[in-house]
Amino acid sequence: MSELLNHLYGQHHRLCTTPAGQVTLVLSRDREIDLIELEQLCDAVGWSRRPIRRVRRALQNSLLVVGLWRHDARLPKLVGFARCTGDGIVDATIWDVAVHPLYQGAGLGKQLMVYVLDVLRSWQVERVSLFADPGVVDFYSTQGWELEPKQRRCAFWYAP
Repeated sequence: MSELLNHLYGQHHRLCTTPAGQVTLVLSRDREIDLIELEQLCDAVGWSRRPIRRVRRALQNSLLVVGLWRHDARLPKLVGFARCTGDGIVDATIWDVAVHPLYQGAGLGKQLMVYVLDVLRSWQVERVSLFADPGVVDFYSTQGWELEPKQRRCAFWYAP
């Protein structure tokens, strides 16, 4: 199975722990994101639509793009996503973190964020910021992110 996962998701993939264990979920920065699947994920979490050509350019210009996949050997399904911009040395900003509502509440968002930070840490990025909707800012503060003074939309992480 390890060889199959490397083939589908690349050598940098990471398996997620899930409560049920019946479904295999995989984080990958190597597997290409299908724009239609990404649009469907964004629809599912209630985000407004963006022109696909702009989304394609945003992904191409991102420092890091991570997909969370429900594994299927024939056709893996995108169920989560995050991307980062920045210089890859000192600063990075995390954008567009999403987990499909059917997969929320199982710790997958946290595992996605840990994976993103692990990659950035391996690149020795010193500061990471993110912008989040006010309704999910608490999600980040419980993971140790420092909130902006008004605690509304922005949070920061600093390398130890």
